[in-house]
Amino acid sequence: MSEEQGGSTPTDPPTPQPSKPVSDQTTVFIPAQHAAEGGPALPGNLRLGKLQRPNLKLADLKLPASLSPTILKRVALGLAIVVVAGAGFVGLRNVANAPADPGAGKSGVPGLTKSPDEAAEGVRRAVEGEAVLQRMADAIKSESRGTFMSTIDPQAKAFDTQARTVYNNLAKLPLATFQLRYVSDDPGALEPDRTTALGGSESWLAQVEVSWQLTGYDAKPARESLPVTFVTRDGTTYAASFSERFVAGQRRPIWALGAIDVAKGDHSLVISLNSQANADDYAAASDKAVDSVSKVWGKNWRQKTVIYLPSKQAEMEYVLGAQPGTYTQIAAVTMAELDTPQAGAPVRIVANPKLFDELGKQGRRIVLTHETTHVASTATASPVPLWLAEGFADYVAFTAVSVQDESAAKELFKAIRAGKVPKSLPGPDAFAASATELPQAYESGWLACRLISEREGQAKLVRFYRTVHASKSPTGLADAFRTVLGTTEQEFVADWQKYLQRLAGV
Repeated sequence: MSEEQGGSTPTDPPTPQPSKPVSDQTTVFIPAQHAAEGGPALPGNLRLGKLQRPNLKLADLKLPASLSPTILKRVALGLAIVVVAGAGFVGLRNVANAPADPGAGKSGVPGLTKSPDEAAEGVRRAVEGEAVLQRMADAIKSESRGTFMSTIDPQAKAFDTQARTVYNNLAKLPLATFQLRYVSDDPGALEPDRTTALGGSESWLAQVEVSWQLTGYDAKPARESLPVTFVTRDGTTYAASFSERFVAGQRRPIWALGAIDVAKGDHSLVISLNSQANADDYAAASDKAVDSVSKVWGKNWRQKTVIYLPSKQAEMEYVLGAQPGTYTQIAAVTMAELDTPQAGAPVRIVANPKLFDELGKQGRRIVLTHETTHVASTATASPVPLWLAEGFADYVAFTAVSVQDESAAKELFKAIRAGKVPKSLPGPDAFAASATELPQAYESGWLACRLISEREGQAKLVRFYRTVHASKSPTGLADAFRTVLGTTEQEFVADWQKYLQRLAGV
């Protein structure tokens, strides 16, 4: 894969020693698939698609003479972006930052492909909307609540409350940067009844790129698309909504979903829609997860995690851009909050609050360690096969917290005892959320990684993972089997099958 997809070549850390049990380690009985009551968990990483950038020139447009060069330059930057439709990967949950309307956003401002007069109107709306967004962003940076609220439609009473919450939320975050950029609009997207209710001389729906970077946690800003409704009253344009016409696959910033609490640990930042108490608890647990991962992976990563803790499953699915009910049996997911799958993308661990609570203290630690392993190994931008990505994450988690094999590999052992020994390492389809044998896929990957560690040592397992991750070759996995482990995948699978049978007692 390309360097953007695979990331830069990492250096091997000092040979890590097997971690010693910490004082609160105990043997727990929990399935390796990280779900309450034996339910399967979704593979813990996401991959996003790339931005498409149309080749637009303001010189080709008929522009109002009143527009200043400074504003035109700013608009030119904003109009040359369209909304992202995220390209997914099997097992890595598809995410799309789709436009609010299927026909919108294909060429920046829709009017740019129409008549000169319509194009000019599109640019005029963009200039007015961009000016509102700039005042909002400046108000966030200068911590001026009054300026921020002056951009909100005075007649949008419900939105007034949401806007105040958004401002308060952003004030709680350690923001290094915060930007709002006008991307595209569709003047016909609002329903007639909505237009009538808004009133004013004009109203329209636009797509806005919002980006923010967390100080000390993000190497690059997070980016999402937000539908913003604008209305003009008495010659002044205001924002009238941040939540109109979201579509399937369009993610929502957690700070736009409700009042948040924030807790900061030594290595973690928890952003919670649940409660401050839960945020504090998860910050402590996340710090332990970071320490556990560093003992295996090494310390040459940021050693920082950001945890999103929604108050209900629907909020989790909003953050991930998922269909309702997708995560009914999923305890946590790791996602890259950026539009391209690249090293350095801001990564978030998103918890399903109900299932996460049901796991109990040690179960939560297992899940957090698993997901933190994905953060450390940049699994959201890696070419490693899913059996290795998920198996290694489980290996690290079960190194931190002792789990009995009979519990952790329950479904796999049951299948083997019924004569169904896996014929190969699980492929990407086996890790799909709807896969009927998803638990066996996780368990198979975990035991494959553990076998490598038992035969070659933990340091060699880490080196094997890093070698596959860094490879730009389509034969990267086969090359790593040969150069790092001194074997072939076929030979390894044969040994792994015998290992599974022995563990299952057949």
